[in-house]
Formats: sequence, structure tokens, C-alpha cells
Amino acid sequence: MVIVHNDAGRLPRAVNSVRRGTHTAVEIVISDDHSTDDTPAVAAALAARDPRVRVLRLAENSGGCGAPRNRALATVRTPFVMFLDSDDELPPRAVEILLAAHAGSDVDFTMGAVERVRTDTGQVSRWMGHLFEQPRTVYGLAAEPRLLFEPLSTNKMYRTGFLDRHGLRFPEGLHYEDQLFSARAYTLARAFTLVTEVVYRWYIDPHARAGAATISNRRHLIGNVRDRVTVARMIDRFLADRAVPQEVREEKDYKFLAHDLRLYAGDLPYRETGWVAEFAAETVPYLDGLSDFAFGRLGRDERVVIGLLREGRYAEAQLAARGLGGGAGPRATVTDTRGRVYWGGTLPATAAGRRDLEVTEWDLPHCPFGAARFRHEAVRVARGPGSVVELTVRTWDPGLRLALAPHPARLHIAPGGRRTTVPLRLEPAGRGVFEGTARLDLAAVALPTLGFPGARHPVVELPGPRDDHRPGPAAGRRTGPVPPPGPGAGAGPVHTGPLLAPLDLAPFEMAGAGRHRVTVGPEGRGAGRLQLRWHPRGAAHRLLAPLLRLARRPGPARRLLRTLTGT
Repeated sequence: MVIVHNDAGRLPRAVNSVRRGTHTAVEIVISDDHSTDDTPAVAAALAARDPRVRVLRLAENSGGCGAPRNRALATVRTPFVMFLDSDDELPPRAVEILLAAHAGSDVDFTMGAVERVRTDTGQVSRWMGHLFEQPRTVYGLAAEPRLLFEPLSTNKMYRTGFLDRHGLRFPEGLHYEDQLFSARAYTLARAFTLVTEVVYRWYIDPHARAGAATISNRRHLIGNVRDRVTVARMIDRFLADRAVPQEVREEKDYKFLAHDLRLYAGDLPYRETGWVAEFAAETVPYLDGLSDFAFGRLGRDERVVIGLLREGRYAEAQLAARGLGGGAGPRATVTDTRGRVYWGGTLPATAAGRRDLEVTEWDLPHCPFGAARFRHEAVRVARGPGSVVELTVRTWDPGLRLALAPHPARLHIAPGGRRTTVPLRLEPAGRGVFEGTARLDLAAVALPTLGFPGARHPVVELPGPRDDHRPGPAAGRRTGPVPPPGPGAGAGPVHTGPLLAPLDLAPFEMAGAGRHRVTVGPEGRGAGRLQLRWHPRGAAHRLLAPLLRLARRPGPARRLLRTLTGT
């Protein structure tokens, strides 16, 4: 079945991907969630051309995916059923592959890999690819609790009898309905089979307007957060009622922390502080009920963000979230009377906060220099003369590793693997703070032979003292800051870290090398790094564009083309 709402332009692609599939004995149900554009006419035309297509139309818009799927399920006349969204498509052999996996077995559903395609660049990647490396039949969710990380309903072929026997339907009036539906299906199924082939093509539009995009692009709405938590609670109640093993419930808790919550955490720096307070009000009470084991598996950077939300330190939570995943440290730390070190300049007020915010394990003053938690922020990004971008970089040294003296550093950027380096001199600007300027000439940045259509993020390389090759805290701790290398000290260890963008930086465009234009701005989401995106222009690029797209897709020519394009 294909669900649709106000998507007349893409509906034919979705429906035709099923019509033209290698398995032809199918029924295609278009379930229209009361569209107000040309979708009804387009759907009627598709049905008129192919007797396998029929159309349902809801009397009023439900605002979600659950209702149109449930209405269609009530009319299904086939032994198997699949779900397809109007903005996606099925590969030609998808139905054939999943149906073949059902043959000769009595599994309740079969599932395959998902290919994600960025609509702006054509870049192709696998969704949760590690779960589909080996074909296998799983006898009960307890055998592989990690599959809870794969909550899609669209890459699966269900036995209709299985769904009807258990009354398996989607929740209505809520987003993230797939998560509850899939958790129930995984739990209720006696067995299900995974195949390695791609059976669903998921199109991702990272620049879609929030109001017109998928629910993943509506994370700025508190109602979206509320739905996510509500669905998680519903899953918890279902798992408890089914008395599933403890390891399944702990995996579900970890999935919420490492995936669901993490999606919002990367956005926190770009929200108003009042929004962060509302977000905490929705999430923290739920987090307090999750298992200690799940928290123990979470990375310290993510736990710091959670701890600051729990403590009501919302502006600091935004600061901690900026740089998640990049190894960026705090601007400052505080030590209690027992010698335990905590993120930020204030001791935690609660026991939970102390558990989350303790960073003693980082051993900031004594860890190997390459693992140090320096924090590099671009506090000014401006147009310079010609094609030059002027950068002011501020570096925080929470472990006081650097002497109060100037430090030579370098700024690197490598589009297509061609590294360009510019010097950066960091001068003392306070205790544990250094600042310097760099000039990056975009016209001088090295690019691949065929051009470079993509984004890269500058990094800061900071050389350390030659004698600082320390394997860890057990190897001779120092009692003070590490001295800078003296004259002739030679090569020593280096630290490389991301350069974070100013939160208020408005993107701007400049000329780059080889008829490229370059957009300079903050990373769209996630860690908040400074980002440069190259846009090739001109006749040569138009001729080479098909090769660039081919270089992003699997195939025998991919390695050579990726070498030439640097993509």
C-alpha cells in the first residue's frame, strides 16, 4: 500500500516503482490522507491505467501515517502486505526478494536493507547497514534485541494473517507510529527473516521546509518531542505486559538514549533556551526511569548533555551539545573535595547530575596529547578581500596543558582528499584560553580533477611538546601545565579537533577554485562545525555531473570514479 498526502508530484514515481517490479501479481492500494492538491486526480489517473491500482480517500486529514495505513489494511485481500510512502520507492526486485524469503517457511515477516538517497547530492548510503550484513532467520526478539534500533515498517513484508491475528495496527494521532508498530511486530513474531539485498529506497531531503518535510525535520516542535516520549512509554508498557527478558528492555532503553534522544541533542545549540527548558520538561522525567545499564553504555559526551538538562543548566547543555561526537571538551571544569572532576564551572547539585557530569575519566591534564579535550570555536567568520575567508579562532584548554605563551597551529581542510593547510598562531587570552586568526583563500584550495560537489569541515591541528608521547595517566603524571617545545624540539604529538561555527553565523557564498562557488556557514545539524560546501559551475560540470552521480552509487566503476572526483 502507498500512503500519500499532498504529494501529487512524487506519487507516480512511488506507484510506478511497484507496477514495474519483477513480481507482477500485486495489488496497489493508494491511501490518500485527504489531500487538497492534485493528488486525488493523479491517483485516479494511475488507477485508470492499471487495474492493479485502487484508491482510498480518508474523509478528513489525520495528520499522520497511522490512519491511512490502518484504513488500507482493513481492505487488504492479499496474503502478504508491504508499506510504501509516496516520496520513496521500491527497487525493481524488492517484492520478489522478500516473497522468496517467505517461500518454504512460516516466518511472520521478512525484511531487507534500506538505501537512503540524498535528494540534493544524490549520495547513497545504507540505513543501519550493519544489521543486514548476513542473511538469517531470527527466532524471537530476545535472540537479537539490537534489532529494536531498526524500527521501520516500510522495508518489511508481513503475512496479513499475522497482523490480523494479533490485531497489529498503527497508533493514530501520533508520530513515530513505526516505532511502536515494529516493536510489537518484533515481539509478537515467532520468527522473521532478514535478507541482505536492498528492498526499499528512502529519499532524504535535508533542506526541505519544516512544514512540508517528514517528521524527522519537525524536531523543532515540542509536540514532536512529546510524541516521541509517548510512543516510548507505550513500547515500555507493551514490553512489560509481554514479560520480555530484561535484556530486551535494556536494549530499548539504550536505543532511546543513543538514537532517539541523540537526534534532538544535536539540535539543542540552535534552539532558544526556553525551548530547551520545555524539551527537558518532556524528556527528563522519562529518562529518570531508564536502566542504569543503558546509561552505562552511553558515551560520556551524551551523558554530560543529559546531566546538564537534569540540573536545569540549559544554556550549558546547549554548549555541551555543540561539538557532540567531535571530541570537543568543556570551556572549564570544577573539582570537588575528593578530587573528582566535573564538566563546567559549577558542582552538580544532585546524585544523578554527579554521575552524568563527572569527567575524571578524561584525565584532562595528563592524557596523551592527541586525546586532549581542547575546544576550538570560530568566534568570527567574515569575508576578506577577494576569495579569502577570515577566521578568528578561540581555543579552550580545560586541562591547562598549554603554557601561557604563543602556540603555532594549523587549519586543515581536505575536499576530495586534497588537503589545504593555512597557519594559525594562538596567543594567550586568559587562563586556559588562546586566540588567533587565519586567512583561508578559497581560490587556492586544492580540488579533485573533476571538481568537488560536497561539504567539508575545517579542523585545527595543534602541535604538542616533543616529550609528550604519554600512553596514559599511569605513565608519569605532571603536576603542572606541559611546557611548550623549545627551539629545535622537532616533531612531537599533535592534537586535531573540529572547528565549531558561531551559532549566529549567516551562510554566505564566495568564489572558489575552478569555477566553483563555496557556501560558508554552520553545519546544518549535528555537531555544529564550521562547514564549507562546494558547488561546481559551468559547462564542464554539466558534462561531468552524470559521472559524479555514478561515483556515489555502488558498482564496478565506483572506485575509479571516486578517485577522480574525490567524493
